[in-house]
Parts: sequence; structure tokens; C-alpha cells
Amino acid sequence: MKQISTPTAPGKAPDAPKGKKNALIFMLLPIVVSVLLLLIPVPEGLEPYAWHFFAIFVGVIVGLIFEPLPGAVIGLTGVVVIALFSQWLLFSPAEIADPKFKMAAQSFKWAVSGFGNSTVWLIFGAFMFAAGYDKTQFGRRLALVLVKYLGRRSLTLGYAITFADLLLAPFTPSNTARSGGTIYPIIANLPPLYGSKPNDPSARKIGSYLMWVAITATCITSSMFLSALAPNLLALALVKSIVGFDISWGSWFIAFLPLGVLLILTMPLLAYWFYPPEVKVNDEVPRWASSELEKLGRLSRNEILLLVFVCCALLMWIFATAWIEPAMAALLVIVLMLWTGVLNWNDITSNKPAWNTFAWFATLVALADGLARVGFIAWLGKEGGSLLTGIQPNVAAVMLLVAFFLLHYLFASTTAHTTALLPAMLTIAASIPGINMPVFCLMMCTSLGVMGIITPYGTGPSPIYYGSGYLPTKDYWRLGTIFGGIFLLAMMLIAYPWMVMMF
Repeated sequence: MKQISTPTAPGKAPDAPKGKKNALIFMLLPIVVSVLLLLIPVPEGLEPYAWHFFAIFVGVIVGLIFEPLPGAVIGLTGVVVIALFSQWLLFSPAEIADPKFKMAAQSFKWAVSGFGNSTVWLIFGAFMFAAGYDKTQFGRRLALVLVKYLGRRSLTLGYAITFADLLLAPFTPSNTARSGGTIYPIIANLPPLYGSKPNDPSARKIGSYLMWVAITATCITSSMFLSALAPNLLALALVKSIVGFDISWGSWFIAFLPLGVLLILTMPLLAYWFYPPEVKVNDEVPRWASSELEKLGRLSRNEILLLVFVCCALLMWIFATAWIEPAMAALLVIVLMLWTGVLNWNDITSNKPAWNTFAWFATLVALADGLARVGFIAWLGKEGGSLLTGIQPNVAAVMLLVAFFLLHYLFASTTAHTTALLPAMLTIAASIPGINMPVFCLMMCTSLGVMGIITPYGTGPSPIYYGSGYLPTKDYWRLGTIFGGIFLLAMMLIAYPWMVMMF
């Protein structure tokens, strides 16, 4: 197929000294922000080491936004700084005073704790699945089928990806497994068919649009179904134990249904407006895809094996979570691929995006968990509760939801967010007379999926799409803010009145 590339106007080469100056500013900015926060007096009721930890954490987030160095380097730097100065940043005076406490060993144990997180390994497994799809050309085959029937318009491809996630969501309690392990390996083969390459200006032809649609779709479906996100089930148990309110699968679905349907139907179009692909209509590509499918011929041995392995993984993710952790299921499939020759060891060791994302997300998990460890999250919840004294119930409920949503910036895991903040929010709300607790609980719980869109580390699949090479850092943060705002506003204007009417 003849590739038609859009000519770009020659631009003026950037001034080298100016570029170096900007790089230096971005390099110093995280340090300056952390130092300024360290100089601010410690808020009342908070331990000094907790405030100092928060200062370093904010510096890391600033570094991830402006990215003077790769994200993995920024995250690793934050972990190392905290571990080296753990006496003032991580451990309480009581812990340090204990003769049996070994600070050096405990510092290292905390620093590498993120590498033992199951979600981190599941993300790594998703990259290996993608490698299998790529090497066997099974992913290319599926991509060609999609393009043959829906590839004339970029918008219809966006809807195809969205409905594929929607069909899997009710049966897959891990959105990392669903989107990162099943959807991403297939759609990663779509952009090259249109001459759209990762980490290249051509990414905007169609790849950037498709990747953004995919991560947004999984955030929506994660809120739409109780069984589409593991932390949803945790939230259910917390609501039952703290408030005594039972949320059934049906009531969850009904509560989010109008907003969920609206977002599913409009999101690919919104992404099309806010992040338009350069290739909008292409009659030639579907015809070419049809001829390429003929060239591929019948399924090869390795393609059949990969299909069997992926189906087994999907079945384990849906039905066997009580017996095997989703991340372990992914590792089992990787081992099977290695033993059967679908992948070889060099395919694993040479996968730079996988190892980069693995290191980056593992350090962020440790940093985010550290916020709860030092007591910062508990203090934040307590202070928030005291600020709401005497406020009208409906206003207080809205303020708590907005705070719950925006505080997700501090978490690299929806599970950690749910564990750390939901009990505090439920306790605060229960102490305010007049709040409709069933509606408040449903609003809090159903927001867990959609809030994952706001950052490149907000939910399990986020680092996978961020690491795809199609979503530059500045674009991800900008779009995360826009779509996060849309989702939050829609929760207030559509979901909240509906839930009040129904419950």
C-alpha cells in the first residue's frame, strides 16, 4: 500500500542555548518546589516527617509533569532520596527509638516494595502479551480484520475499541487485564497500518487518538459495572462494614447507567474533537487490509497457541481470581509462551518499554503507599472533616466527592486510594446530619473508575498506554485534566440527580 504522508512545513530550528536553559529550568523545578514546601511550617496535627515526605512526593509529581528526565528516573530519584534520608522523611521517632528497629534495612525494604505489587507485574505481563501478538502477527491479523470492516473512518475504529472493552468489562474484574492485556496488544497493531509510528510526529495520524480512546473507555466501563474493577469490590465491603449499606450488582449498574450510556456513546466523539486524528477517512486502507489478510493465509501454529493462551488468561481473570492472582495468571502465560517458542528470552529482555514502565510504576506505587504510611492521608481526611462542620448536607456531599476525585492525583493505585480515603470519607459523611448516605456511597464508589483518567499513573492500564509512545507527557496531562473535568461535572449534573431520584 502506498503511504501518503502529510507534508510538514519546515520550521525554524530551536535555539540551542534556549533549549538548554529550558531543560535546566525543568530540571531544577521539582527541587525548588520540594525545598519551598520543606521550608513551610509543618501544619498543625501533622508529624514533621510526614510533611517532609509529602514535599518530596510533590516534587516527584512536578518532575513527572515536566519530565526533565524519563519518568522512571524521576520516580527512582524520589524513592532513593526518601530512603537515604528516611530518618527525617519516612520513619516516626518512636520507630527509630526502638532498639530492634533496623532503619537501613527497613528503608531498603520500603524503597523496593513497589516491585512486589501485583498490578505492577500485571502491567509487565500486558507488555509481554503485546510482544506475543506482535511476534506471531496474530495482533496484525486482528487489526487487519478491524480495519477491513471499520477502518474507513477513524471514528468508527474508536467506537469499535470502546464496544470491545464494554463487552469484556462485566466479566473481567481487572481493568489492567482487560484493557492492558487484551485490548492494547490488538490495537497496538492498528496505527502502523496508517503510517502512524510511536515516538514520532506521525503518532498523531491516528495512533494517539486510538490510544486515548482505549484508556478512556476502560475508565468508563470500570465505573459502569461493579465487577469491572477490583477496587469496586473492596469499596463494596468498606461501605457494608462502615455504613451498613448493601450495594448489589444491579443497584450499582442502575445508579451509573444513564451516565455510563451517555459517556460510552459520546466519548469517542469527544476524543475526536479534543484530540483529532490527522487521518479521518481513508478508502484505500480497508482495501489494502483485505489483500494483506489474504497474504497472511491460515493461522500459524504460534498464532493458535497464543490464542489458546490468551483465552486461558481471560478465563482465569474472569472465573479463577479466588484461586490465582491475575498477575500470576499473566506470568503463567508468559512461561507457557517461552516454553512453546511463541516468545524467546531475548524478546523479554529486549523489551525496553516494558522494563521502563515496570520501574516507573513500581517507584510510584512505593511513593503513593508511603503517603498513607507516614499518616499524611489520615491527617488530610481528619482536616477535611473539620472544615465541613456546619455546611449544608448536599454541599458537603459534593465537596467530599470533589475532594475524593481530585486527591487521586496522590495515588498510583485505585486500590490504595480506596483503602486510604474511602473509610475516612464515609466516616465524615456519616457524621453530617441530613446526608443521603445510600446516594453518597454510590457516588463515591462509582467514581473510582472514571477518576483513573486524570494522570498517566491513575489506574492499572494508564502506564501501558502512556508507555506506548503515542501519548506524549504534555498531551496526557492536558487530556487527563479535560476528560477528568468532564467526568466529574457529568457525575454532578447527571449521575447525582438520577441517584437521588432512584435511591
